[in-house]
Amino acid sequence: MHAKSRLARLTRFVSPLAIAAVMAAPLAAQADGTAPDAAKPDAPAAANPHVLIKTSMGDITLELFPKAAPKTVQNFVDLATGAREFEVQKGKKEKRPFFDGLTFHRVIDNFMIQGGCPLGTGMGSPGYSFEDEISAEALGLDKKKAFEGKRAHPWLLIRSQQDFQRTIVMPIFKKLGITTQEQLDKRRDEVQKAVDNAVETLTIKQVYENLGYKFTPKLPSVPPTRGTIAMANAGPNTNGSQFFICLVDPVHLTGKHTVFGKVVKGMDVVDKIGKVEVDGAAKPKMPVTIESVRLVAAPKPAADAAKEPAAPAAPTPPAKG
Repeated sequence: MHAKSRLARLTRFVSPLAIAAVMAAPLAAQADGTAPDAAKPDAPAAANPHVLIKTSMGDITLELFPKAAPKTVQNFVDLATGAREFEVQKGKKEKRPFFDGLTFHRVIDNFMIQGGCPLGTGMGSPGYSFEDEISAEALGLDKKKAFEGKRAHPWLLIRSQQDFQRTIVMPIFKKLGITTQEQLDKRRDEVQKAVDNAVETLTIKQVYENLGYKFTPKLPSVPPTRGTIAMANAGPNTNGSQFFICLVDPVHLTGKHTVFGKVVKGMDVVDKIGKVEVDGAAKPKMPVTIESVRLVAAPKPAADAAKEPAAPAAPTPPAKG
């Protein structure tokens, strides 16, 4: 039997005391369950690269954050401009503007719009993956307790016994090297003590690390808030080409997805895409196409634009007699 399935079966035999205590607590958001303060990019907005996403429903301009997520920004820009080789089909390498002609294949109103999948299904990739770029310290995850009393922090999304087992108990089994019922029977007290200790002491950072996430302390990471763009993934360190733009503040994603930019113009277009009719898989019934993604000059601040001489007005046509 596969080790993971053995561990899953063993969770049935853990004492239910800690689980019951956690699940009996209300799941309402706590006072600190709001979005963390957005970290400010180190460079002024004009110094950061900007890209223009032209879509079939309008234009979206993004400011990218290379200091917060250097590898992620470079990957996005290289794919967009055709500077990076990719492999959608095994054995067939290409080098062209990657995003041109793709779609926003997944749209969930009041959550996010997702694009960048070469297959249009959410299952595609550029043929490679790379690590997350997230600082738990910059996002405050090292200070937030995973449990307040017996109540799980809302960002952990622990809403059932199965959630608790997957998020807290399974990593404990793995850490202790327990893979059989016999091992669990011999070490039951040790396991129960470890579970109780986890509920009492773990931070959100530690919970995520137990689940396989790795953090980079010195990055000025930005939390996912309305208008930010982040990498979609299939778990820790599985970034490729898929991204999403937030329609709201998805605070529960903090620390799990690399945020690498924000919308500076065209949020009305993002909102409009978020309202399209979708099927049961959240795929738009009428395709929303990404026509191109290109580097552009940073939009000029309103104050600077006001200093520029106004364009000459068009002559008024003569009145007809």
